[in-house]
Amino acid sequence: MMRLFVALPLPVDARAQLSAVQSGLVGGRWIDPQNMHLTLRFIGDVPEPDARDLSLALSEIHAPAFDLSLSGIGHFDRRGNVHSVWARVGKCDGLTHLQAKIESVVVRAGYAPEQRKFTPHITLARLKDTPLERIGPWLEDAGVLSVPPFPVPEFALFQSQLGHGGAKYTELAAYLLIKFAE
Repeated sequence: MMRLFVALPLPVDARAQLSAVQSGLVGGRWIDPQNMHLTLRFIGDVPEPDARDLSLALSEIHAPAFDLSLSGIGHFDRRGNVHSVWARVGKCDGLTHLQAKIESVVVRAGYAPEQRKFTPHITLARLKDTPLERIGPWLEDAGVLSVPPFPVPEFALFQSQLGHGGAKYTELAAYLLIKFAE
C-alpha cells in the first residue's frame, strides 16, 4: 500500500518566505520547508497497481497554469484547541478549477468524494491541545505574512511515509499545466 495525496509543490522562494515566520509559537511542531506544499486532494492508502492507474488518470488533466499568492495566517481547531496553523492562499479561480478536476478524477477512479470543503492553505505547524488564547499573540504577529504571486506550472502526486520525526514526502509524478502565450 502507498499513502498518496495530490498537491502543488512550492517554489524555493515561497518556502523561504514561509519559513521566516516559523519561530516563537509555543508548542508548535514546525513543518520542514522541504515538505511545504498545498494539498489538493488527500487520497490515502492505495494498492501499488491502483497508484499507477491513478497517476495515469491524473496525467489526462488539462488545466491552465496560474499564479498564487499567500497572505495572512489561519488555523484549524477542534473544540477550542488549535491543531494546526497555516498560510492563507489568495483567492484563485485557476486553483479552484484544478482542484475540482483532480477531485473528479479521483472519484472516477473509485475513491469516495471528499466530504470537507476545500480550504486551500499551506500548513506551517502542528499543535496538540493548544487553546487558541495561548497562541493568539503569535497569530496576530505572524498574520502580516505576505508572499507575492508566484507561478504554478504543475501539480504532483506524492507518497507520504509516516515515521519518527514526521512524514517524508516523495514526489512520484509531476503533471504540467498549460501555459498560454502572453
